[in-house]
Amino acid sequence: MTAETMHRPSTREFENLQALQNHVGEELACSDWMTVDQAGIDLFAAATGDHQWIHVDTVRAASGPFRGDIARGLLTLSLIPMLMAQAITIHNY
Repeated sequence: MTAETMHRPSTREFENLQALQNHVGEELACSDWMTVDQAGIDLFAAATGDHQWIHVDTVRAASGPFRGDIARGLLTLSLIPMLMAQAITIHNY
């Protein structure tokens, strides 16, 4: 077993939405880890036209409230479909 397969979560499968709904409130699964690096943050800024300094100016952000640049919440939200597809499969919805 390699380090990659050792930490790779398995996908949970559900026959339909009702089967998924039966697990409301439970932790179902998790996706693979994903590194959000500055290149990805910069690409997201270019795609959205949001070039706020706290996200894209690493020098200025170093003296900001978080002592470094941060990813946008919207970037995090936009990753949900990809991460969810790694974590669960719903067959008949």
